[in-house]
Amino acid sequence: MDFETRAIHAGQEPDPATGAVTTPIYQTSTFAQEAVGVHKGYDYARVANPTRTALEECLASLESAASGHAFSSGLGATTTIMHLVDPGQRVVCVNDVYGGTYRMFSQVYEPKGYRFTYLTPPELSDAEALAEKLGDDVALVWIETPTNPLLNVVDIRSVVDAAHAAGAKVVVDNTFATPYLQRPLELGADVVVHSTTKYIGGHSDVVGGFAATSDPAVAERLRFLQKSLGAIPGAFDAWLVLRGVKTLAVRMRQHCENAAAVVEFLDAHPRVEQVLYPGLPDHPGHEIAASQMRDFGGMVSFVVASEDDAVELVAHTNVWTLAESLGGVESLIEHPARMTHASTAEGPFAAPRNLIRLSVGIESADDLIADLERALAVLPARATA
Repeated sequence: MDFETRAIHAGQEPDPATGAVTTPIYQTSTFAQEAVGVHKGYDYARVANPTRTALEECLASLESAASGHAFSSGLGATTTIMHLVDPGQRVVCVNDVYGGTYRMFSQVYEPKGYRFTYLTPPELSDAEALAEKLGDDVALVWIETPTNPLLNVVDIRSVVDAAHAAGAKVVVDNTFATPYLQRPLELGADVVVHSTTKYIGGHSDVVGGFAATSDPAVAERLRFLQKSLGAIPGAFDAWLVLRGVKTLAVRMRQHCENAAAVVEFLDAHPRVEQVLYPGLPDHPGHEIAASQMRDFGGMVSFVVASEDDAVELVAHTNVWTLAESLGGVESLIEHPARMTHASTAEGPFAAPRNLIRLSVGIESADDLIADLERALAVLPARATA
C-alpha cells in the first residue's frame, strides 16, 4: 500500500469488540488476566497499551521499520536510545544539532563519562574523512538531516558506510523531514528517531516521541528499556499522535509548497542577508537533499543584519506566532539563539545571533508572505555598494 493509505490504515483495523472505525482510547492502567500469566497480549499499560500499539505499528510501517516504539517525548526517545551506549564509549554527533539534544549530551551524559565528538555536516558526509575519525570506542553516530536550526544536510548513506565499517550504529533524527519526505532506514540507518510533537502530531496539542528500527537486537533492547525506564505516552497522547499522522502526507505537501513560496520571497528581499533552505540550488547540501528526500520540507531559516534586527522582526508578525516548537498547522517564528537553542549560547555550537527560524504552516502562502513583508519593513534597509 502507498504511504497515504498506510497512514490511515496501518495498525488501525476497526475495533474487534465494537467495530469502531477510529482506534479507541484504552484509558486503563491494567488488564484482566484469564489466569496467572495468561492474557490477551496486555497486562500493564506501561508495558503495552492497544492505543499505543496502533500508533507504533502505523509509524513503523511509514518508516519501513520492523519495530516501532512510542515515547512520552522526543527527548524521552533520545534518553532511551542513549542507553544503548555505555560510559566510556563515544558518540559522534553532527555539530548543528537540536539544542535539547546538545544539552542532554553535554550536561547529562558527559559528566557521567560518556564521550562526544562533534563534526560538521561536510565532515560527516565524506565517508573517507569520517572513517578517519571513528575508532573502536565509537558506539553511535547521531545525525539530524536537515539540521536544526541551520538546515544543513548530511549524506545518510555515506555516514552509514563509514559507521558500519567501524562497527558503530547510526541514529538519524528525522523530525524535520518526517517519513513522508525521507526514510533513513531505507538508506541503511539503524535507528530513526522523532519528536512526534512536531510534524507527525501536527497540531501543537501533544508531546511525544518515537524510535524505529529493523535490527532485531536493537528492537528487543528498546522494548526492554521502554518498559524499564517508563518514558511512555499515555493512551490519550498516543491517540492524538495517531489522529495527526492520518493527514501527514497532505500536510507535508502543503508545508513544502508554502515554504518554497516563502523562500522565494525572502531570497529576493533587500533586508534579508541569507536564506538557509536545502531546496535552494546554491545550498551546499542541495544535491544530497534532492537525492535522499522527496521534497525539501517546511522549515526555513534566514539571517538579517543583526541580533537586534532579528529580535525586532519576530516581535512584529501577526499571522506568524512567536513560539518555540515547529511542525504544526500554524506558522511559527522564533529566534533560536534566545529560544530553542539558548542552551548552546555559551558553547562552541551557538546558533547565530542574527538567525530567525520559521516553521511554515499550511495557511495561505500569500498571507504568510504579506505578514513577513510587514515585519521586515520595520528593519533598516541593507546598505548597498
